Amino acid sequence: MIPIDRIRNVAIIAHIDHGKTTLIDSIFRATRMFRENERVAERVMDNNELERERGITIRAKHCSVEWKDYLINIIDTPGHADFSGEVERILSMVDSVLLLVDANEGPMPQTRYVLMRSLRLGLRPIVIVNKVDRPQADPVSALHKTFDLFVELGANDDQCDFATLYGSGLHGWIVRDLEKDKHEGIDHLFETLIERVPCPKGNPDAPFLMQVSTIGWNDHIGRTATGRIIQGTIRKGQEISRVTTRWKNPRGFATQGVEDDEFVQTGVSLEKANYVWLTEGTDSLIAEEAGAGEIVTIAGPKQLDIGDTLCAPELENAGLPPLEIEEPTVSMLFLVNTGPFAGREGSAVTIRQIRARLERELRTNVALRVEDIERQDGVKVSGRGELHLAILIEEMRREGMELCVSPPEVITKLDDQGHLLEPMEELAIDVPIEHQGTVIEKVSQRKGELTHMHNEGRGMLRLEFRIPTRGLIGYRNEFLNDTRGLGIMSSRFVAYGLWAGEIVSRSRGSMISTDMGPAASYSLENLQLRGQLFIGPPDPVYPGMIIGEHARPSDLSCNPTKRKPLTNHRASGKDNSEGLNVPRRLTLETALEWIAPDELLEITPKSVRPRKSIIDAEARKREEKRRAAAG
Repeated sequence: MIPIDRIRNVAIIAHIDHGKTTLIDSIFRATRMFRENERVAERVMDNNELERERGITIRAKHCSVEWKDYLINIIDTPGHADFSGEVERILSMVDSVLLLVDANEGPMPQTRYVLMRSLRLGLRPIVIVNKVDRPQADPVSALHKTFDLFVELGANDDQCDFATLYGSGLHGWIVRDLEKDKHEGIDHLFETLIERVPCPKGNPDAPFLMQVSTIGWNDHIGRTATGRIIQGTIRKGQEISRVTTRWKNPRGFATQGVEDDEFVQTGVSLEKANYVWLTEGTDSLIAEEAGAGEIVTIAGPKQLDIGDTLCAPELENAGLPPLEIEEPTVSMLFLVNTGPFAGREGSAVTIRQIRARLERELRTNVALRVEDIERQDGVKVSGRGELHLAILIEEMRREGMELCVSPPEVITKLDDQGHLLEPMEELAIDVPIEHQGTVIEKVSQRKGELTHMHNEGRGMLRLEFRIPTRGLIGYRNEFLNDTRGLGIMSSRFVAYGLWAGEIVSRSRGSMISTDMGPAASYSLENLQLRGQLFIGPPDPVYPGMIIGEHARPSDLSCNPTKRKPLTNHRASGKDNSEGLNVPRRLTLETALEWIAPDELLEITPKSVRPRKSIIDAEARKREEKRRAAAG
């Protein structure tokens, strides 16, 4: 075992795309984690196929490196707001954080959130101004904004006296002084980590104690638990106690005479640590024992949950405060695919198979919720945001499953006075000055309130809004069109606020197919004058399938399969074809944002097809009349 004073535990936190995973690549190269002739892919920590494709970190991951007899445990955290709950729990395992700030963008919404959580835990961050070699980089301005953010979040004097480093994670150099130091290597980073990050506190000779911060799943072993050993030593095969706790005050419900930080133990069970793993580089190695300060993974107990206390049997009354698990803010229905094309491109699944797949996901995805509904063909799935659920859907379709999903809806609640509350978000937009009027107008129509405006220089403006989550659904694609692709938009959930009123998120109707068959160029040439098409020839269509966006608010029923009559007669001008425009192909995310409440998204391994929830046109009219009569 490594002496506790030679261990450093640190997490890398930042806004999405500020360079966390790329910096870890440079750390691996600097510590010679890989052989000189070994082929190593970029972003080693992004080992999931979706993470590599999208360039984002979805799950927090732990790695370790050795530098001059020191063991440095590093945790790569997600930067997207939909996975922010991972960051909250990870911070309980570390003694400091590396806060990465983009030298061009400066602090962004997720930067504020992860920094706030770190400061509340009493951690002293180390700030790295990254990407200083970019043409538009302004490291001095980025540092000043970061310091202002520390003060705004209530950092104490020690926390405001943070160490500052500059560098480029992509090119593998980090320095303390940007002007004087040579732009080579990252030894300054390691030296700062050893100097500024305290070693873990804990007595290696005391009885074993740790708290579960993340959970995993192994098909052969079952559920696994990862956390930092607070004190003592754990050995393979050792008997341990699993202690569960809960807050006396459930979130949002205060009890008179009970403090918010009071908790009670709800259960104790005697278990056995059948397996113990430590991390070397990115690999998990089976260990015979591990001591205080080390981050370990344990398997053995049949039931393991976030926040559980694992301890020696004599400490069975030493339960630790529960860890908060983020609440879902967005939900959608997962339904059986009942369309005419069901089973053509994948495996048509039953509701039992959908439930089984979601149950497997619940083993590790603690922010997910699955509820039964009155319908027999589907379930309600809730998550932290659209991307959180879209990642799950993408994984299911890549496994060969077909299903239909409803548009995302926000989860509302009532306060003590009976007022309706909805999730609110902090929205930050960097936009060219010439587009500010359009952006402010569109966000205001979606009930967004402008809270701050700052001229970033170089023709860019930073706009900050407080907006309902509902207002952001369907806006991202419109925002890119309004700003000609030059705008940058990011948001994070902040709290529940009063219901903001009705929001019209989509002002245009759908173009709905009335016939089945392959789409024909002859029909599509005429239909493209009525709106924007999502299909091209010879894509298959069926009645009730949405083939495009109508230019007017109303829906348009049309026949995209109609072909040119083959006769002996010719009319002047009929052969002068103008040609078809390139169709707008919907991705999974853009389709989820676009569909209306009375529509569904049919998802197969090969296609994403929007359709009406009621395929039959006559049944759809009867339902519209019934709703109109009901008011």
